[in-house]
Amino acid sequence: MAKTPHKEKLTAAIANPKCEDDDVALLKEALEAYEDWSSKLSGLTTTGKRRIEEMTSLLNSYKDFLEVDLIAKRGSAFIKRQKGQLKLDNSVIEEFLVHLATDKVLSGLPDFQLEVGPQTAFMSLAFTPSSLSSLGGKPAVTLKEKDTDFALGKAIHYQFSTEPTFPPNQTRQGKLVLAVLAAECKINLDKTMFQEAAGTAGRFKQGCPMSRYYLLVEYLDMEPEDCRLTALDNVFLLRHAKRLPFEKRSVYAEVKRQHEEFPIDAEIVWRFVNELQGFVDAVWYDPQKALQRGSFI
Repeated sequence: MAKTPHKEKLTAAIANPKCEDDDVALLKEALEAYEDWSSKLSGLTTTGKRRIEEMTSLLNSYKDFLEVDLIAKRGSAFIKRQKGQLKLDNSVIEEFLVHLATDKVLSGLPDFQLEVGPQTAFMSLAFTPSSLSSLGGKPAVTLKEKDTDFALGKAIHYQFSTEPTFPPNQTRQGKLVLAVLAAECKINLDKTMFQEAAGTAGRFKQGCPMSRYYLLVEYLDMEPEDCRLTALDNVFLLRHAKRLPFEKRSVYAEVKRQHEEFPIDAEIVWRFVNELQGFVDAVWYDPQKALQRGSFI
């Protein structure tokens, strides 16, 4: 999948026949600003925490322009109403996260090709034969996958057969993306979204028990819950802010004020990076050291 998900959403919106001429002009202006933001991100020469601070500053500047100066101030009713469906806002964070998977931010990344960014990722695999006689044909494989906003993992190619010679008429093959770390990016998080994400995290961990699953949220629309009671590993509140009341969400001055008072916090991004680094550094399971540890895990 594309490693420029936000750019893809912008270009798709420009081509959307429901967007009127003024909307298209606005989106083209956003695309120009995106190219400048992307170029500046790629041009950073710093590393570590300093790089995260600079990346977050650029992120805030671009999101302020896109979401405040363009959409909130000049956007049509259609753009304001459909920006979530068009993924014009949360795809910015999706693309930002791709820029974290670099040796300028994380040390110890493997030298093979990782799958990074939005992915249709593996959740579970089951064999589902229809009858006893069907066992002699191609293995019946049911693969469950889920679109995720950000993943770190590896493509795995599989092949199952009822014969050791793998004849084509008795062989099932395919590909899956094993996301050992995944994150959902939310502009607003309410209780229903939280519960759905917790369920998704649980299903991911059935397929890969050592995987991690996170939520990255801009605005909170629920009371915080202890995610240790779920399969979620953590919920990061990027802006330390609650969602605007319904009557203020389309008011330009209110949107602008909220962006100014609650920018995305580089310290929270850095905390997420530390989670990533700890995961990269960890030995997930080593049964050979069970006696040394005095425990299985």
